[in-house]
Amino acid sequence: MNSPKLILLLFLIIQSLGMCTSVQVFHQETGEKDNLKILDGVAETFISTYDLARVLSSKLYVNNDRQKIVLYLREHRIKLSSETSFIIINEQIYQMSHVSIGVEEDIYLPAESFFSILQMAVLPRIIYNPIKQLLDINIVDFNITGLNIEEKANGTILRIKTRERFSNGNISAFKHNNGWFYLTIKGGIIDSAEVKRTDTRGVVRKVVADQFDESVQLAFQLRSNIEGFEFYQSTKPDEIVVTLRAPLSKSAARIKEVKNRWRLNTIVLDAGHGGKDGGTVGKYGVKEKNITLDITKRIGRLVEKNTHIKVVHTREEDIFIPLWKRTKIANENNGKLFISIHANASPNRNVRGFETYLLSPGKTSDAIEVASRENAVIQLEDQQQKKYSGENLIMATMVQSTHMKDSEEFAGIIQNELASGINSKNRGVKQAGFYVLIGASMPNVLIEVGFLSNPTEEKKLKKASYRQQIAEAVYSAIFKFRNTKEKLLAKG
Repeated sequence: MNSPKLILLLFLIIQSLGMCTSVQVFHQETGEKDNLKILDGVAETFISTYDLARVLSSKLYVNNDRQKIVLYLREHRIKLSSETSFIIINEQIYQMSHVSIGVEEDIYLPAESFFSILQMAVLPRIIYNPIKQLLDINIVDFNITGLNIEEKANGTILRIKTRERFSNGNISAFKHNNGWFYLTIKGGIIDSAEVKRTDTRGVVRKVVADQFDESVQLAFQLRSNIEGFEFYQSTKPDEIVVTLRAPLSKSAARIKEVKNRWRLNTIVLDAGHGGKDGGTVGKYGVKEKNITLDITKRIGRLVEKNTHIKVVHTREEDIFIPLWKRTKIANENNGKLFISIHANASPNRNVRGFETYLLSPGKTSDAIEVASRENAVIQLEDQQQKKYSGENLIMATMVQSTHMKDSEEFAGIIQNELASGINSKNRGVKQAGFYVLIGASMPNVLIEVGFLSNPTEEKKLKKASYRQQIAEAVYSAIFKFRNTKEKLLAKG
């Protein structure tokens, strides 16, 4: 810290030399030129804070008594003091190469080191050439403004705050074998100062933001390996959400916890439709809501008779149950499997067979058609309709990503057992956006047991013996799936 007498002497020398030069300023966005007031005659160029505020169209707060100035640059706050080399930007301390100089109410800052700090912390596209004394300003609004990291039981969530929605094709991500996870956003301009203030937690050890001409890349150093990742864009608020799924820990306590969580001790059987929602109706008057209720009751009786598994029904009579409430029932009862039973329909009366669906946005036209028909019931659920936006569907499939492998395995077993147990066409495992599966915190599937639109298959489904065969096949699939999972847990 220099003494007041030394500062005064330095000022008198500077004053005697005069203020004869300035830093030239060029505004890239407007093409305008300007000059920035400086002190000449010292070892390094010093710029006027007052004049800098004018050039950057920023506000100032001045405390003359304490010889302090606060420069407000957009959402950033830059605290400056006379006779010190330290400045504070958004509560983070930086050190300049030289002590600042107070001249009357103004504070002069060492240009080269100050602009270097400003570029790093606030304005990535400001460039200062100390030889030519030229300041090139290209202030572009940031469209990526911050980052939050949340630690969850099964992984880590990255929330990248944005001011606009990017094309999905302009967002890419990959996990490198060097232990880093990379997210690249074409057209992104990032506030690197905000990102640097992010508290790292969960699987993320460190975050680095690299701004390029046409894109920005966020690099996340990982503390441990990840099993996989997904990302999507949210609009309320605007953000890109990335989930990093962590593999299960090998610790004894964790294994015990996982075993207890995955022990198949409760299944939830959902009879599709019901009450005012009748579902599809066949040529001979067979109603889907009655077929599904009968089959789920038969499955439930088989499970209760032959195992110690608890059975929960979303409905046991002809009543209307909203789609959102069905998975709510499953979650509240700590279900370990959710099975929704339905009967299919098609404009082509020759189409027949059974198929099992997983929750995911529809991949094929027939899958989308089936999902659209089954989802039509939300028109009867006015209060809950907003829950089923496309964004929420994507979020739900991401939340369920930890159950997807088990759901897919269970669906495959169901198809094999139905193929062995009934005389119908195996149409395979498919994916579509069924709202009835949204929110189920467990492996879940939707089974279309046959086509009521096919007169021959409708006659079969009308027979109690055929419905019993379907129930026995699904029960067999449950039994085999449980044995498979418990053998794996026993090995742990």
